[in-house]
Amino acid sequence: MRTIAITNQKGGVGKTTTAINLGASLAVFGKKVLIIDMDPQGNATSGLGIEKDICVYHALIGKRTLKSLITPTEMENLFIVPSNISLIGAEVELSHKKNKERILKELIRDIKDFDYILIDCPPSLGFLTINALVAANSVLVPVQCEYFAMEGLAQLLHTINLVKKTFNPSLRIEGILLTMHDKRNNLSKQVEMELKRHFPKYIFKTLIPRNVRLSEAPSFGKSAITYDIKCPGSKSYLSLAKEVLRYA
Repeated sequence: MRTIAITNQKGGVGKTTTAINLGASLAVFGKKVLIIDMDPQGNATSGLGIEKDICVYHALIGKRTLKSLITPTEMENLFIVPSNISLIGAEVELSHKKNKERILKELIRDIKDFDYILIDCPPSLGFLTINALVAANSVLVPVQCEYFAMEGLAQLLHTINLVKKTFNPSLRIEGILLTMHDKRNNLSKQVEMELKRHFPKYIFKTLIPRNVRLSEAPSFGKSAITYDIKCPGSKSYLSLAKEVLRYA
C-alpha cells in the first residue's frame, strides 16, 4: 500500500482536483484507492458527491476508527474518508496530545486492503498537513502555471525535509505536477521551463491543462473521469496515473 500526500500551502493550485482525479484514474486501472480528505473545506468530499456529519475529525480525536469512516463513491474501487468544517477544531483540541504529529499514521495502520491512499491536504503547513506528511510514503506537489508558481515552493520543500529528518525518514517527493497549463500561453511555458530548470528530477511529464469539463465535474459530485473520460483533463490524469504506477 502506498500513501501519497497531495500538498501545497498555496491555495487554488489543484490539490483537490488532483486527489479526486488521480484517485479515479488509478481506480480505472484496477487499483483500490482511498482518498482521505484532510481539508476542513471538505471539497474532495463534496466533489465526489458525499455528505457526512461524521468525518475524519472524529477519528483524529479518538471517537471513531478511520476504517469505520471509509465511504464508497459511485466509482468502483474508489473510496473516501470524508471531511467537513468540524475538522478546523482538531489542531486546537489536540495541541497538548503526546505524539500529535503521528495520529493519522497510527490510524492508517488499521487499513490494509487498499493499493493507494491519497491524502488531500489543506492549503497550509499546519497540524493537518504535518500529520499527512508523517503518514505518507511520498509527497505530490501540484503547482499552478502562473507568475507566483515558485513562491512558497522552497518553504514547502524545507518543511518536507524537516519532517523527513524528524518524523519520517523514508518520505520522498513523488513529483511536482504542473496544473492549469495553457500551451498557447507564453507564461505557462516560462513557468514550465523555470520549474524544470530548478527541479529537473521532480517534474512529472504529464501537464494538467486548463479544462472546462475538469472544472465542471465537482459541481455534479463526480470526478472528471466519470463525468467525461474523453475530455483533455481526464486524459491528462489518466496519463499521470500511468506515471505514478510506472514508478511504484
